[in-house]
Amino acid sequence: MVNVIGGGLAGTEAAYQLVKRGISVKLFEMRPKNNTPAHTTENLAELVCSNSLGSKELASAQGLLKEELKMMGSLLIPLAEKAQVPAGGALAVDREEFSLLVTEALEKEPLLEIIREEVSEIPQGPTIIATGPLTSDTLATSLAEFLGDEYLHFYDAAAPIVTKDSLDESNGFWASRYGKGSGEYFNAPLNKEEYEIFYEALTSAESANKHAFEEKAFFEGCMPIEEIARRGFDTLRFGPLKPVGLIDSKTGKEPYAVVQLRQDDREGRLYNLVGFQTSLKWGEQKRVFSLIPALKEAEFVRLGVMHRNTFINAPRSLLPTFQVKKRGDLFLAGQLTGVEGYVESIASGLLAGVNLSRLQQSKELIVLPETTLLGALPRYITSASTENFQPMNANFGLLPLPQEKIRPKAKRKEFYANRSLRDLGEFIGEKELLQN
Repeated sequence: MVNVIGGGLAGTEAAYQLVKRGISVKLFEMRPKNNTPAHTTENLAELVCSNSLGSKELASAQGLLKEELKMMGSLLIPLAEKAQVPAGGALAVDREEFSLLVTEALEKEPLLEIIREEVSEIPQGPTIIATGPLTSDTLATSLAEFLGDEYLHFYDAAAPIVTKDSLDESNGFWASRYGKGSGEYFNAPLNKEEYEIFYEALTSAESANKHAFEEKAFFEGCMPIEEIARRGFDTLRFGPLKPVGLIDSKTGKEPYAVVQLRQDDREGRLYNLVGFQTSLKWGEQKRVFSLIPALKEAEFVRLGVMHRNTFINAPRSLLPTFQVKKRGDLFLAGQLTGVEGYVESIASGLLAGVNLSRLQQSKELIVLPETTLLGALPRYITSASTENFQPMNANFGLLPLPQEKIRPKAKRKEFYANRSLRDLGEFIGEKELLQN
């Protein structure tokens, strides 16, 4: 019997990898007895920020990582595909359906017991801690004391969601960037004057948590939109409001700036503001975002929220097998380890689950080839500089360069994908990873 603490993306994937290999698991999830500021249901694997798991294309790091996970027998990626909603080249899901599918799948596993209670101290015996960015204070303190390392943290901000029927479609257009997909995104353009008004209102709006801003402890990958704006007048136009690759069907031209909205539920009733993570006060959010012409009458069903994200100094504390250096039967997974992103969290959970099962079966623990993202990402987070360590997404920059230069960039990405899938397939066969 092993313990898995945390019923998020990493914890549920880890638990599944263990039970499919014949290992009995106690999966601890503190909700609904102890809720968090970001969760709204008691289901497992609830998505609390975006509903997108990133690109589906093999020529992208996110798409390649998903394919690697499917080759490794992931539970969550196929369920995400089952719950997907239209999003062009991205894998976006109906949040409720996805978390329900994961919960139902695990509840059917005879070797898995789901225990709804908070774990406040590190248990004895083989354990995976995958409590994520919202780790309870008591367990975080226990883990920090055990590791002897001061925790790092930043603040993660979720984007608002509006109803589709409240959008002013006369002031927007439907299209996917560069014509990819079938025009699933609603685009709310702004001309220069409208952008100036929006920019001034955004940068002068009041935040809900001034102390958080004083710390300047944000992670670049999930920066609140108002913080991006404060870096300069055009930063939004080169970031979340970039118009590149979008042509307004009404004018035949590229807008000065554009806000994209992506479908958030299967029925297409809800849309989230892409890249609009924010920690503005709720009243300020409605005031400022309603200055966007297509959102002037928008009905906000969820406003942006800001929550703490906690992660360890992985290079000091963790092995690339996701074992804690100080205790061989203790594994960590998810954003707690310093991987950043939904699919990356799933990946860490899968690898921690596979390795703990191999430890229980007295088999050699594995680190996948460095030519794969599943191998390169844990290598990076456990070998990066210990000074000012920051979380890392999956990206092609983590992979070894080709022996010869490959141009153009599209061909190089194709090379990375083909090499990765070839090497992973060979490694799976050699190590018999898909056998119990």
